[in-house]
Amino acid sequence: MTIKLDAYDRILLAAIQQDARTAQSELGERANLSTAAVNRRLKLLAGAGVIERYTARLNPKALGYPLTIIVEVAVENERADLLQEMQRSFKACPQVQQCYYVAGECDFVLVFLVRDMEQYVALTHTLFHDNDNVKAFKTLVAMDRVKYGMDVPVDGPPG
Repeated sequence: MTIKLDAYDRILLAAIQQDARTAQSELGERANLSTAAVNRRLKLLAGAGVIERYTARLNPKALGYPLTIIVEVAVENERADLLQEMQRSFKACPQVQQCYYVAGECDFVLVFLVRDMEQYVALTHTLFHDNDNVKAFKTLVAMDRVKYGMDVPVDGPPG
């Protein structure tokens, strides 16, 4: 379903992206809409797939995951079934926060959150060393999380 976004939708999306717990009455005040209109619009946006889900952003350090690691993975063979198998294994690993199939010198870029290097090394054996389709992988250890998030700009072109 394709949906044409207007200025009201963009105001609502920006607000709930910052705090999904914002009351619909407050959203209505920000967008100059009634609470019922806000409710209808949010349901429409969710139904159209613009809003994928409502989540909470957790502090990884507070939960014992202080280490962010970025990994570039090169594969031996890009046959569809082999790539799908790799994607399934990456999706199934809770420490993999993000996974991108990319063009360029590598085939996948992964972002991990791990407790320590021991946990990461164990994951490399499971995900990379034990996979015959992994040609090589390169590990980058983040020294600091300067900016992170999944916010999508909502000031894009109309509709």
